[in-house]
Amino acid sequence: MPLIYLDVCCFNRSFDVQDQERVRLETEAISLILERCEAGEWELLNSEVIDVELAQITDLERKQGIEILTSLSRTKVSLNENIQSRATFLQSLGIKLFDSLHIACAEAGRADIMLTVDYRLLRKTTSYQRELMVVVANPVTWLMEVLE
Repeated sequence: MPLIYLDVCCFNRSFDVQDQERVRLETEAISLILERCEAGEWELLNSEVIDVELAQITDLERKQGIEILTSLSRTKVSLNENIQSRATFLQSLGIKLFDSLHIACAEAGRADIMLTVDYRLLRKTTSYQRELMVVVANPVTWLMEVLE
C-alpha cells in the first residue's frame, strides 16, 4: 500500500478555477488518489506543515474543504530539529521554505511519493532527485504509472 504525501497545492487544486484542461486532469487525479486513500487501499501522510499552511487560508469554504480532505490521513509528521535541518539543506538547493519543509516531512514520514502540482517545484526536484529521499511527482503522471 503506497504511502502518499500531498502538498497543499494538491489539496487546493479542486478549489481552483477549472478552465484549463491541465487543472481539470490534476483535479480528477487527486480525487481518484484520495478515493483510494479513503477506501484504505492507499495511505495518506499528513504533517504539521500542512496545518500551518491551512491556517493561512482565509477563504473559509476552501479551508474547511481541505481540512476534510486532510482528515483522511491516519499519520501526521510533527516538525522537529531533524526536519528543520533537512529543510535548511533543501533551501540551499534553491527550494522554497514551505516546499523544503514538505519534502523533509515526506522523507521523515517515509512516504513512497510526494505529489505536487507546483511545476517550479517539480522542475527543481527533478534536477536534484539524487539529493532527495522521496520521489516528487505530478499526480496525473504518478497515477498513470501506478495504474498501468
